Amino acid sequence: MENITPKTYDRYIKALTDISRAITSDLYLEDILKLIVMVTAKVTGVEICSLWLIDESESPKKIRLKATQAIDPEYLKDRSLNMDEGVVGFVATHNKPLILMDVLKEPRFKEKEMAKKLGLVSMVSVPLQAKEKKVIGVFNCFTSKPHEFSEPEVNLITAVANQAAVAILNTELMVKTKVIQEELNTRKLVERAKEILMRQRNMNGDDAFRWIQKRSMDSRKSMRDVAEAILLSEELGYYSSIPHALK
Repeated sequence: MENITPKTYDRYIKALTDISRAITSDLYLEDILKLIVMVTAKVTGVEICSLWLIDESESPKKIRLKATQAIDPEYLKDRSLNMDEGVVGFVATHNKPLILMDVLKEPRFKEKEMAKKLGLVSMVSVPLQAKEKKVIGVFNCFTSKPHEFSEPEVNLITAVANQAAVAILNTELMVKTKVIQEELNTRKLVERAKEILMRQRNMNGDDAFRWIQKRSMDSRKSMRDVAEAILLSEELGYYSSIPHALK
């Protein structure tokens, strides 16, 4: 880790810019997380960065390792801690940075095998803060030599972490919005297809829906596909070809 100089500040600003660009890109969340750890490690000169996210879908909540640029991909699989475990659990629950001069001497540090394998010594761990200071994860930076992280260094890494939190939340929102929009579009198509069946076969709404549902199961196609086939057949005037179109 190098001293904070005007040049270093410029590189940090470049890192923030790169991460900001990711926010408005079409990258998937996994790609954005990789970009964050790679860019941060490069501009700060640390040996490795790792990013953990809180998984609120579990009860009790867990915090999971999601990205790092220098560990075998197999290491990332199912790497998780309880919220009261490890350095990342402490930082996430207390919402404040933690600095360790030697990770191997810290009882709370749970990744000692990884540290030995990669030759990691000192670390700073900062919370990923979203809106209203809600913690969504933890960002770690490690050095390969003993290093006393200064307040300006911690502040700069915290700025990167907070920008990363914005990128992560925006990406998740974008995905959720896309999924919701797809669901709404599917519902509209199914409703239009129901109307055609009700008119053509004198069905009521429930029977028409069950017909589409059964055809979907029998043909192993989605209900959206079935609905689109019905609409296309109606448009072309080939209503009788609907079953054939779904084979």
